[in-house]
Amino acid sequence: MIVGIGVDVVDLARFARQVDRTPALIPRLFAESERGLSVHSLAARFAAKEALIKALGHSGSLLWRDMEIVSDEHGNPGFVRGGALAAALTARGIDRVHVTMTHDAGVACAFVVAESDR
Repeated sequence: MIVGIGVDVVDLARFARQVDRTPALIPRLFAESERGLSVHSLAARFAAKEALIKALGHSGSLLWRDMEIVSDEHGNPGFVRGGALAAALTARGIDRVHVTMTHDAGVACAFVVAESDR
């Protein structure tokens, strides 16, 4: 059963300007494993994290770095279910989170679906 959905878009040029202007955003917003990616990929991940917060209903005590995104062996993105994120998902009865991201034509976009077996 779907218990939450979220979508977000990010203007790539604006995101790049913000990162250039405030480099400290990178370690604040992204887990260590995400930090070496291109600015477009980071913007897509930022959108995915915003979309996850919308799917959850609120961020609660989650930090941006708690919402780490990695790709599987096929290149499919997914949130790492561990630590504070795992606790937040369990507290809300969420068993699975699906995420898709893209960046093109000056924007990054992400869509998240949260599911429960209950």
